Amino acid sequence: MTEATTAGLLAELATLEDPRVREVNAKHGDDHGVNLGGLRAIAKRLRTQHDLARELWRTDDSAARLLALLICRPKAFGRDELDAMLRGARTPKVQDWLVNYVVKKSPHAEELRRAWFHDPDPAVASAGWALTVERVAKKPDGLDLAGLLDQIEAEMKDAPERLQWAMNHCLAQIGIAHAVHRDRAMRIGERLQVLRDYPTPSGCTSPYAPAWITEMVRRQEG
Repeated sequence: MTEATTAGLLAELATLEDPRVREVNAKHGDDHGVNLGGLRAIAKRLRTQHDLARELWRTDDSAARLLALLICRPKAFGRDELDAMLRGARTPKVQDWLVNYVVKKSPHAEELRRAWFHDPDPAVASAGWALTVERVAKKPDGLDLAGLLDQIEAEMKDAPERLQWAMNHCLAQIGIAHAVHRDRAMRIGERLQVLRDYPTPSGCTSPYAPAWITEMVRRQEG
């Protein structure tokens, strides 16, 4: 794809800019105001175009990077390329989409999970924890779930926000998916009180781990 195509897409994304969306996103650390429904419509029109995705990523524009993650071919990225992309993903939304839409589908996912899990950069470590949540839910064999609970109990309370969220998700997922560890996961959440007072819209599940576990188990058993 030509630079003009990339430039044209940047111009099209600019037409989706909404100051109100930007204001809300800024509160969560994101630096774009693009309507994501409109962005997804562009991605649907473009379909998979991996070379174009790489060009869009190189613009360093958050909206363009989100679009890139929707039209790329996840298995075409190398391990080191994904590592560099994560470390260059400055905002939570770009990191979240990179991990969930690309890395989880990559043959390098487990290697990167292990590499990122103990990274000194909390944003990178949070990606390692997000990939661990996926393992807890779908492929727990080989994971030390009790050890994960030990680490969460010792570190989550004082962890930086993005890392704390990922660790809390892991705590909840262990409690939801593994009945043998459920009581301990509940006790850890109750003792640490992380996200207990997080404002949760009506009809949504609270991110407070004991409430989250209780609700999801109720749905599973119902």
